[in-house]
Amino acid sequence: MANTKVPLCSWLWAAWLVVSSKGGHSAKELARQIGVTYETAFTMLHRLRHAMVSPDRTLLSGAVEVDESFFGPHGDSEQVTIVGAVEVRDRGPARCRFRVVDEADAESLKGFIREMIEPGSTVVTDGATMYKGLEGYRHEVQIAGKGYARKEVLPNYHIAVSNLRSWLQGTHHGAVSAKHLQAYLNEFCFRYNRRGNLAAAFQTLLGLVPKVGMLGYASLYGDSPPHLDLARKRLRA
Repeated sequence: MANTKVPLCSWLWAAWLVVSSKGGHSAKELARQIGVTYETAFTMLHRLRHAMVSPDRTLLSGAVEVDESFFGPHGDSEQVTIVGAVEVRDRGPARCRFRVVDEADAESLKGFIREMIEPGSTVVTDGATMYKGLEGYRHEVQIAGKGYARKEVLPNYHIAVSNLRSWLQGTHHGAVSAKHLQAYLNEFCFRYNRRGNLAAAFQTLLGLVPKVGMLGYASLYGDSPPHLDLARKRLRA
């Protein structure tokens, strides 16, 4: 927030609007609310999303449902693959994590599990072969027609992913580029994991800003996706 042309009060207002609303804000709406240009609002939002991955966050634990999903027009070359993990508490979804992956192969999926889920936890997946041989975890497999109705397979993951799709379509009208999708996933998880107390999420976000530093303009507007590498670097630190 320091060394920017945007007043501190506008930064605080923007942070409050982003985390206190269940639907968040698009850059266009934020620009209208705080009286800045669209480009300024876009940059502010991405800098706030940059602070939404804590370097100290705890791993998911207990029973955790893991699966992959695809975003973008069906069959389109711009379609993006994500992998997600949803912690289950009291038979409902608790915390979640989502990551963009180049390919839903065994290396990427198992690597995601190791980085996001505490060893010894129960990892629940469908029957995809990529999860076979998962070491260090209890592995539970749910397959429709083999002891499970279709709606009973990974229900908490599908609830979270449905909410994610609704948010991207409703707030952002599906206009999220593949380059920046990870940033939106980070925002969704931050707010979803704190949905029981969105006001407290504001204090959490302000506390994270000095820990993670500022996302540089060159990184944000460069050719490579900035958010994915930064999130991985923090988790491995």
